[in-house]
Amino acid sequence: MLMSILIATSMLLPAVLFNIYPKTRPYSLAVWVLSSVVVAYFFPGLFGNWFGIPSKDYVSPLIQIAMFGMGATLTLQDFIRVSKLPHAIAVGMLLQFTIMPFGGWFLATVFSLPDDLAVGVILIGCCPGGVASNVVTYLARGNVPLSVTMTACSTLAAPIMTPLMLSLLAGRIVEVPFWKMVSEILWIVILPIGAGLVVNQVLRNIRWDPKRTETILSIVSMIAICIICAIIVARARDSLQAIGFWFVGVVVVQNLLGYLLGYWGARLSRLDESSCRTVAIEVGMQNGGMGATLAANVLGNATAALASALFGCWMTIAGSILAVYWRKRLPD
Repeated sequence: MLMSILIATSMLLPAVLFNIYPKTRPYSLAVWVLSSVVVAYFFPGLFGNWFGIPSKDYVSPLIQIAMFGMGATLTLQDFIRVSKLPHAIAVGMLLQFTIMPFGGWFLATVFSLPDDLAVGVILIGCCPGGVASNVVTYLARGNVPLSVTMTACSTLAAPIMTPLMLSLLAGRIVEVPFWKMVSEILWIVILPIGAGLVVNQVLRNIRWDPKRTETILSIVSMIAICIICAIIVARARDSLQAIGFWFVGVVVVQNLLGYLLGYWGARLSRLDESSCRTVAIEVGMQNGGMGATLAANVLGNATAALASALFGCWMTIAGSILAVYWRKRLPD
């Protein structure tokens, strides 16, 4: 066990180095997630039981921590902003809940995926935008206020839209407990975001520096995301080996479709370049932790959770690469 811990620690060294240097620090999240997943795959024993509790029982609280961190970066102005960006928000929300859900269904059909994997691919497509999308949008010279607002709106719509789209597209494959899924999303996503929003407002009233809060919570959220991905991959390692690594290709294609169709859907809607980049990132980056939690806790399907874990890892890497590409090109 000691040797495994030493080797695993050495594998995390590149992520530490990325975080040290200012020029590479913005992309450290992708390296941290990748390193965590690699460690979990080769050393699954590290993610078995912690303090006598199965590691899977930590996933929901970790999601709540990440969502609390997201809520603590929001203000009431982020929601008021919807009235100032009605066209862009409407376009983004429409693309968010059409491209990814139907894209997942399309890939599951074309590749004739087994039921468990098909449900997983469709489920991650039905989830709202991911927490990391705001950071990637900033790096890509996108419209950050639009990104924050889109993430908040898609997350608030998730209790209805996620189970609704999953029932529509995967109802023939698996029984979707609609109201159980609604209550789970409210518990692990909406409630922590609301608590974070309240805490942020209180801290602002006592003149606490909001930048300090964002810095602390961004680090905590990053750690939570890495642990979530690692736990899911470690627990689904045998399933991944049995399925074969070709399934990773399906997840990669699904993510790339989100970026590509999200961008061109926004272009066809006549949004400016900065907003097109934002919509592409918001559509392509999903809340993988939420998808994995719903698959495990509501559907009771660990194999279906694998799609969300792989998607969460890959989207962070691909989003960072896309951000580097766009950052070198000023939007018109």
